Amino acid sequence: MRDVIEGITAQLDRVPLSRFAPSPTGYLHLGHLVNAICTWGITHALGGKVILRLEDHDRGRCRPEYEAAILEDLEWLGLLPDIGTVEAFRAGATRYRQRDNAAAYDSALAQLMATDHVYGCDCSRKTILARAPQTNDELCYDGFCRDRALPAEVPHGTRMWLPSKPIHFDDAWRGPQTQTPAEQCGDILLRDRHGNWTYHFAVTVDDLDQGVNLVIRGEDLLASTGRQILLSERLGRVDPPVYLHHPLITDPAGRKLSKRDFDKALRDYRAEGASPEEVLTLAAQQAGLIEAGRRIDVGELPGIFA
Repeated sequence: MRDVIEGITAQLDRVPLSRFAPSPTGYLHLGHLVNAICTWGITHALGGKVILRLEDHDRGRCRPEYEAAILEDLEWLGLLPDIGTVEAFRAGATRYRQRDNAAAYDSALAQLMATDHVYGCDCSRKTILARAPQTNDELCYDGFCRDRALPAEVPHGTRMWLPSKPIHFDDAWRGPQTQTPAEQCGDILLRDRHGNWTYHFAVTVDDLDQGVNLVIRGEDLLASTGRQILLSERLGRVDPPVYLHHPLITDPAGRKLSKRDFDKALRDYRAEGASPEEVLTLAAQQAGLIEAGRRIDVGELPGIFA
């Protein structure tokens, strides 16, 4: 794992600031724990700090009981953030909870709307699919509303047009990458017709606003990197974060673990009598981060990568 650390230090000339950013739409499972192991282990191996951020932009699916469970799980495991503490979340509003951070998103959107990059859109997924067959793994917007002069506010969605240019970046785990977001997803949605901030917009604003310079996340989010780099450039960021996309735990069918599919939660292991060390070890072994037979505790996470 030493080459991972070297890949980051080759790109980052400052102390790293990363974030563990689950969404309170369900209980944490082993897949989330793999991300936590990588985030705490790599960041602390480099002498950096970890932010806890709760990404609850999806107001329809997020629940207070899931937030409470996330905080309990992290305390039980001993994964205590350096910034955005568990106590701060329990105390009330914090800038590290997305629903408390509306002022930052409003300001960023106003900045973009002062340019010619943003427009209103009334297209639904159904109408987009009806206009053109999709050849990508994700929905690709065709720019239909660019010239319709619709208000870029509820009840319309708000989109940002993307130039047809490749984005190059060096992933600290996977090496050099090239993506063309305009071909992958088309013009990206910043806010939906119900007034919900989208994932891409909220996390990009948060990373810029909170000074995050190292993003450690699963390989399922690799494809979103180029568009977030483009968006951060539009918001005035000169140097994007260093990105690292680690492998995922999958089931026997090759499907990644999912809260929506009710994969076994960390709290279930605890209820069965497992110790934090046993659960950390299980996650690290299943992700191939440590060899069979080795046991780890939270204090040993930096040593996995150092």
